[in-house]
Amino acid sequence: MAARAGPSRSRSRMAAVRVRLLCALVCALCGGVRAGLYTDSDQVAILTPDNVDAVLFDSPSATVLEFYASWCGHCISFSPVWKKLARDVKEWKTAVQLAVIDCADDTNRQVCVRFGITGYPSLKFFPAFSTKESTGEDLGGFSSRVSGLRHLIIDKLESHKSPGPPARPPLEKTSAPEIDSYVENSKGQYLALVFEEDDSYVGREVILDLLQYENITVRRVLHSEKELVSRLSVTDFPSVYLYTHTNFTRLPVLREARIFYSYALQRLPGVVRAGKPRPDVSDSIRHETEEAWRPFNKTRVYMSDLESALHYSLQLEVVSHSIIEGEALAALRAYISVLDKYFPGRPPVKNVLKVVNNWLQKQNGTSIKYSDFKAALNTTGTDSYLPEAVRWVGCQGSKPHYRGYPCALWTLFHTLTVQALEMGSKDPPVLQAMRRYVHSFFSCRPCAAHFENMAQESMDSVRTLNFTVLWLWSRHNHVNARLAGDLSEDPHFPKVQWPPPDLCPACHSVFNGEHTWNYDEVLTFLRNYYSAQHLLHDFLSDDLAKPLTDRRKARETAPEQELQAGEEVEMVEEVDGAPEDERLASEALPRKPSIVGLRLRQFREDIVDLDSFIVQHYKAKAPLTRWDTEDKLEPHLQNVRRTKRDLAAQEAEGLALEMEAEPEPYVQSRSVRWMFVLSRLDVSLCVMLYLLSTLCIVAMCLYFRLKRRQCRTKVALP
Repeated sequence: MAARAGPSRSRSRMAAVRVRLLCALVCALCGGVRAGLYTDSDQVAILTPDNVDAVLFDSPSATVLEFYASWCGHCISFSPVWKKLARDVKEWKTAVQLAVIDCADDTNRQVCVRFGITGYPSLKFFPAFSTKESTGEDLGGFSSRVSGLRHLIIDKLESHKSPGPPARPPLEKTSAPEIDSYVENSKGQYLALVFEEDDSYVGREVILDLLQYENITVRRVLHSEKELVSRLSVTDFPSVYLYTHTNFTRLPVLREARIFYSYALQRLPGVVRAGKPRPDVSDSIRHETEEAWRPFNKTRVYMSDLESALHYSLQLEVVSHSIIEGEALAALRAYISVLDKYFPGRPPVKNVLKVVNNWLQKQNGTSIKYSDFKAALNTTGTDSYLPEAVRWVGCQGSKPHYRGYPCALWTLFHTLTVQALEMGSKDPPVLQAMRRYVHSFFSCRPCAAHFENMAQESMDSVRTLNFTVLWLWSRHNHVNARLAGDLSEDPHFPKVQWPPPDLCPACHSVFNGEHTWNYDEVLTFLRNYYSAQHLLHDFLSDDLAKPLTDRRKARETAPEQELQAGEEVEMVEEVDGAPEDERLASEALPRKPSIVGLRLRQFREDIVDLDSFIVQHYKAKAPLTRWDTEDKLEPHLQNVRRTKRDLAAQEAEGLALEMEAEPEPYVQSRSVRWMFVLSRLDVSLCVMLYLLSTLCIVAMCLYFRLKRRQCRTKVALP
């Protein structure tokens, strides 16, 4: 018996070792046990033995806890659903929060045993103010869809009648007497009534979405409440009616669905998130600085924000690295290279980016000093330089510590991805360059860690330029969802899922009652919104940004004798009937250099008017403020101008002699015609030789084949 027990025990031990090795292998493939499936940016509370009691017990809000194992395949598949649910019910945190705990982590093993967990994933519901003796209510057979899980949470919130508010939100249906009583005591607050069918969850979802907002009350009215339905003549279910001061009016929304109701109600004047009052426009002026509030168009991107982000990142953020080496140096090279390729800036800004990019690529060492990099940035002339001031316009906040650089950096990244798409780049390096820059240089280190977590999830799967634009847009919306209601949120510019319905109605759609994005429309909107052609050049911060009207006046008041001297000046094409501000704005956009005043010559060699080109070249090199008056040109331009009339006269004389030699105008010269004939003759000879060689080869093949047959015939004869 003992002899038999030995081998049996040995086999069981070997089986246990194999199981452990298999688990270790699975864990390694999943990224390691301790890494887990969730991060702090996923809107879920990550529990450990140290905080489990504080989160689950004596809490004013309920908790739905997922027990999972990081090596479990079903847990891995379920984690995106749980993360999406957490983002979807983020506004419900005063009533219910989501939490997770990794039971595959040895430090959490006793917690999972304490709550009787035997399989993964498992969900448990802990009502508000649960005691430490509670092990939670098991939620078996839960749905794998976000809508089903959301409805399950609502059912659990309604099933616990005690304790009452604020732990339990007012999800019950209302009646006509209650509404009349509320109207009499409303004190100027909004009252929103969600009319819906008896089995609908829309009203309860909207109530929970508005839990964290003040100056508004939301109640649900069922289809069976005949008195209220007939009083307001309600015919559509669902629909929302809003009481303001004197009467009820139907809430206008893009579509009759939860997300559109919640968005419209949260944006009502005076409706604010608890603890974050919305400032008046007069309070939006920066009292701490001398700069006044700049009125801006919320539907456009401003070049001033892009150039300010460029200035801040290169001259105020990179400076934190006195020695740039290793990964940081590679990140800087990639960042500058992408900026050089895709930044849609004005010529001086693009020139300095090209100069710095060329300088960086020539550095063969493993490190550089920031002082040398700074010198390369500052080794500029009148034709290349970076703006020296930071001036936020579309990214200005209601207070100096709101928005600003983070907003502008996001805008810069979006613009670069769209520019890469518009230019048809075959290599989409923009996202990786952003990732490396944020990882190495972005000053907010927790923000950089969150961005890296998002990048690790799915950035490596981005293969096309369209997907590049959409990936960055979706990650930005994830950040907006995470920061909504945070202390860093500007109350004047709340974090929303962008673009909102009022900015891009076609981007939003509804499927089975759930909001969905129309990705084709989103991509079209992003390409238009961030395109170089739609950038606004108002409020720029350097000499190139002088008011366009001043530049126009300078041209109009220039001495007329300069225009009559036969000299070529740059002309601006204006469209008849175009608004004045649009024509002025078009002048600030980069234009291709034009060769003005050349005569049209047919059937002649393509000769460029070099003297005119030189004038245009030096005009592009000189500051814009000197383009408008010819008397302020630099000496080398004046020398070119003195010989201009002589060159023009010589050219006219030569053209006259040539036309006298040929009786017909605009006919080729004899030399050009003979060159044309000879070139055609060369081609004909090549074709003929090719055909003759082909025929010769075919004839030789036929000859040798016939000779071979004759030889075979002779061998066969007796």
